[in-house]
Order: sequence, then structure tokens, then C-alpha cells
Amino acid sequence: MKTHTKAWMVNAVLAALTLLLFAASIYVGRGGELLADKFETISRVDRDIAWLVLTEIRLPRALLGLLVGASLGLTGAGLQGLLRNPLAEPGLIGASGGAAFGAVLVFYSGLTLSSIGMGTVMLVPVGGIAGALVALAVLYLLAGRNPSIVTIILAGVAISAFTGALTSLSLNLAPSPYAALEIVFWMLGSLTDRSMLQVWFALPFMAAGWLLVASTWRALDALSLGEDTAATLGFSMRSVTLRAILGTGLAIGAAVSVTGVIGFVGLVVPHLMRPLVGQRPASLLLPSAFGGAALVLAADLLVRLPVNGPELKLGVVTALVGAPFFLWLILRTRREAP
Repeated sequence: MKTHTKAWMVNAVLAALTLLLFAASIYVGRGGELLADKFETISRVDRDIAWLVLTEIRLPRALLGLLVGASLGLTGAGLQGLLRNPLAEPGLIGASGGAAFGAVLVFYSGLTLSSIGMGTVMLVPVGGIAGALVALAVLYLLAGRNPSIVTIILAGVAISAFTGALTSLSLNLAPSPYAALEIVFWMLGSLTDRSMLQVWFALPFMAAGWLLVASTWRALDALSLGEDTAATLGFSMRSVTLRAILGTGLAIGAAVSVTGVIGFVGLVVPHLMRPLVGQRPASLLLPSAFGGAALVLAADLLVRLPVNGPELKLGVVTALVGAPFFLWLILRTRREAP
């Protein structure tokens, strides 16, 4: 009971922190400018502009930070429980690479330039989702009908490497330096210049992914005792693996398709949450979702604070924080090995 109460307290604190950062993401602009100041002006025109900034710029950015961060944190915790590997993260199964390559293909083909209206905004996310689903289909074919954990990891690494090579090839063969620059900037990951249309497009895929990953919570606890024990308790490894991987692919594919690649959140957040809620994989899912959302929102606030110079890309900031943390995890794992 004491552990259960502690977990609920941690979730409540994380939910409050996430809500606070969400509100800050809406009202804090470039250089720390507060949107509330604009509404206090006498001019009605200025107020209308402030309302437009709120609904068309700040709100979609904050919502995507919330949704993408929650997807990264939740799926990272789910994969670490499924693979029983503290170094696992959503990009491991190839969904991120597939989504990135699908979106890059749209840039490379020039469809964003030849389309108008809604198509201009939506073709990149559609390409990203399609790329993620194709990567998952290839993963399923490579892993076979009764996949082992090792086979999933190896197949995911192969898919990630191959999609990364295809993305690099697209950059190498880009029709113009401007097209290559646009692709590179998109791949760095960012929440800027996104619309509510992209939020509504990505949300159903993310929600479906969350439900699939969350449905494995009992099985993840059983898997911590070993695959044989989980099977004895009535859990089908094939069903659990399929739900976890498909859920991760849908959530991460949707996230990457609208924001670009935002790395290391799914790796770092579960490790930050584990000392607070314990080692049970099931108890880690919800705190990791809140923690991922809070981390992405906080990082996005950080990149917009400088007044002068170009705004840093969100994926660059998360990589600068996450890469040293990843190296520390490797060193700690090596020290703890027998």
C-alpha cells in the first residue's frame, strides 16, 4: 500500500509539473516575452493578433510538445520492459528511421512544393506515417511468426541502419542545396511552425499507440521474471511483442512525422523515473509518459529563451543532454556486469 501511495504521489506531482510547463509553453515566447502582455494593450488589432498567435502558433506547439514527449517516454519505458534492456529506446525497432525516411522522400520528391492548401501541410506527416508502417512490416517479416527478443533487436538495428543510409542517399542526391538544407533542418527536430491540423492528424495514431503499449502492462511485469514464467502465467509472447512494437511504431511514427527526430528522450526518462517508482515495468509507464512530456516541454522552453541568433533545434538540445547520459549508462552497465 505504501508503494502504491508513493506511485500515485509521484504521478500527481509529475502531472502538475507537466501542466505548469504546458501553460508556460503557451505564454512564454522568444526571449521570454509573455503573451499575456499583448492582451493588455488598448488596440483591438493587437489583441486580435495576440489571439491569433495563441491559437495558431503557441497552442499547437505546446500540444505537440505534450503529445510527442508522452509518446517518447511511454514507448521507451515499454520497450525497456519488453526487451529487458536498460539501453533500449524507441528508435531501436526502426520506426523512427522509417518515419524520417518517409518524410524525407516527400521533401526530396518536391511534393511539398507542387501541392497547395492542406496538402502542403499534411504530405510530410503522411509520408512519415507510411515510412514507419513499412519499417514495422519489414521488422515483422524479418522477425518471423514467433520472434525472439534478440531477433527483434537485430532486425530493428538493421532497419534503422538501412533507412539511415537511404536518408543520407536522399541528401546526397538532393536536386538543390536548398532542398538538402530543408531536409537537414527538418531532421534536426523542432516544434516550431506547426499547426493544429498536424496535431489532429498525429493524435489518433499516438492514442492508438499508447493504448497498445499500455495494454501490455501486466505482461511486462511477468516478463521481468523471464519469458518462461510469463508463458506459465498465461501471457503470449507473440501477442505482447506485437502490441508493444505496433504501439511504439504508431506513436513514434506519428511523432517523427510531424516534428522530425527528437532523440534520447525515450532512453533517458525511464531511468530518471525508476528511482522514484521502483523497478516494476508496469509502474514505470505512466510516470515516463508524464516525464517525457515535461522534458520535451522544458527543452522547448529552453530553445526559445535566447533573444538574438537562430533558435536552436529541439532535437539538438535533447541529443546534447541524452548522449552523455547514454555513455554514462554504458559505463555503469559495464561496471555492474559480473
